[in-house]
Amino acid sequence: MGYRAGLPQLQGDLFLTDGGIETTLIFQRGLELPLFAAFGLLKTDEGTQVLRNYYEPYVALARQKGLGFVLESPTWRASPRWATELGYTSGELTDLNRKAISLMEEIREQAPMKSPFVISGCIGPQDDGYNPAVKFSASAARDYHSVQINTFRDTAADMVTAITLTYTDEAIGITRAAQAADLPAVISSRWRRTANYPAANCSVMRSKRSTPQPMVLRPTT
Repeated sequence: MGYRAGLPQLQGDLFLTDGGIETTLIFQRGLELPLFAAFGLLKTDEGTQVLRNYYEPYVALARQKGLGFVLESPTWRASPRWATELGYTSGELTDLNRKAISLMEEIREQAPMKSPFVISGCIGPQDDGYNPAVKFSASAARDYHSVQINTFRDTAADMVTAITLTYTDEAIGITRAAQAADLPAVISSRWRRTANYPAANCSVMRSKRSTPQPMVLRPTT
């Protein structure tokens, strides 16, 4: 079951998702994830089982409460710059992104479908998620992130979600890459608190079949 043509979470119902996969696996489970890259666990059956175990309590809670769930893939670091630093070839990167979505699909198929389970391909920033040393133009960001987004296009992913972005041009580039791939996109960014403007999370969702939603700023504590 696919939801690209109409994401159910846009209907106003409550949806759950997981919370901080890399942080949880490193600081609570004691795993070593070089460069905070959880997608490398997909190389082995043991690592893939670790990921299944991570998602299990979140899925169980959604089942218990009868809520929808967004299955966010463990691919925040699965883009070319980070893959190169980790020693992966482009072919290996493509394979691991596909495996990540296949795992999400497997989890969805095993869950009762009383409420919708949406598969999201997670995208991270090309540079540091707090203080990037290199900033792309919107065009360069589109080219860079198209590699991962185009892989998701040919999988069961219903949408893509970009998180911890710190500047507008990268967000615009990702949005354009997603539009070109006919994938709905969610962009989430964070700005530092200043004297004139509070720290805030910013999300904008766009779909080829719906009117672009307004940007929403939610102050954080």
